[in-house]
Amino acid sequence: MEFIKQVIDFVLHLDVHLGQLIQHYHSWIYVLLFTIIFCETGLVVTPFLPGDSLLFAAGAFAAAGSLKLAWLLLLLGAAAVLGDTVNYWIGFYVGPKVFHREKTRLFKKAYLDRTHAFYEKYGGQTIIIARFVPIIRTFAPFVAGIGRMTYWRFISFNVVGGLGWVAVFVLAGYFFGNIAFVKKNFSLVIMAIILISLLPGVVEYFRHRRKKETASEKPAPRA
Repeated sequence: MEFIKQVIDFVLHLDVHLGQLIQHYHSWIYVLLFTIIFCETGLVVTPFLPGDSLLFAAGAFAAAGSLKLAWLLLLLGAAAVLGDTVNYWIGFYVGPKVFHREKTRLFKKAYLDRTHAFYEKYGGQTIIIARFVPIIRTFAPFVAGIGRMTYWRFISFNVVGGLGWVAVFVLAGYFFGNIAFVKKNFSLVIMAIILISLLPGVVEYFRHRRKKETASEKPAPRA
């Protein structure tokens, strides 16, 4: 519970904590930022790490002269692409070992076949769009690997999505992060970024739930 409180405090007060980390680690801060973005996108067990908000805050510090914008775009873009790539291959190699039998307690081989067909048809858009949705972006490449999405198809959309995601949030922080209102209400801005990022996933969840409820309410066909 204490760990969760520390994570929440770190995210909501990124301007304070990131400033302290920059003063403490100096140039090594780039390595730390690279590691956080890589883990958030590359390891299925760390979807709670800050992504959007961290990129925005880093861009704001770049505008203030504490960080180099070019280094942020280059290194964090590389971290995002490498993270998804590692996540894909984990899913690619772990999936068959876990679900290699025709039937298991929780899954059937048919589920993987359907996932593969889905990603072959919609996978590119999924990988790009998922970049802007917390939690989902951590699992999308993993599922793509399990579903055997073609690697070259995956990596092309991975690069576009990863570089685009980093550029959008870093540049947003760079151009808007040092506006007086934003600096004064930085925690509220971070909360707004998180809520806006989560909104597509929430909408999709309720849309899918309503669709299932509607289908269950339909009368069964007569024999």
